[in-house]
Amino acid sequence: MPAVPTVRPARESDLESINAIIESAVMGWSLPERVKRLSLDSYRYTPEDLRHFAMCVAVEGERVVGVAAFEQARRRDTPGGASGLMLHGLYVDAAAQGRGVGRALVDSVARAARYAGHGGVLVKASRDAVGFFRRRGFVRVSEPAASDYPNLFWLPLDGDGANRA
Repeated sequence: MPAVPTVRPARESDLESINAIIESAVMGWSLPERVKRLSLDSYRYTPEDLRHFAMCVAVEGERVVGVAAFEQARRRDTPGGASGLMLHGLYVDAAAQGRGVGRALVDSVARAARYAGHGGVLVKASRDAVGFFRRRGFVRVSEPAASDYPNLFWLPLDGDGANRA
């Protein structure tokens, strides 16, 4: 089994690699090609995003193979108005998928949530990612208060950051 990747804070010098991973992921989504091309710029991260989101990258050696961006979740979107982090984006290089990269990034975000005293992690999952998040212990938010997003999931945390589900 391959070694678990190292997760560290993202740096501005990582943005080219991060955006290449995002472009590859978006172009692989089950959407019409035109929609993917038109929406791609809205998914790319900029130096300004590094100031507004917490961002970490998974690296194997010196190579960035995944990224997670997160921020404070709106309480109106979380179950019971709990305090939490919103996983804004999670992308893994296609060649590194299935090797624990996504898991390592989600675990890192869960640790950050626990460290900040939050009750969990919220994500608006793409249709293609629902299975991944379910396997990681996320549960569907059945009645999001201010959102009708169909794939809103919550990872409840206990005191050590583990999943309670």
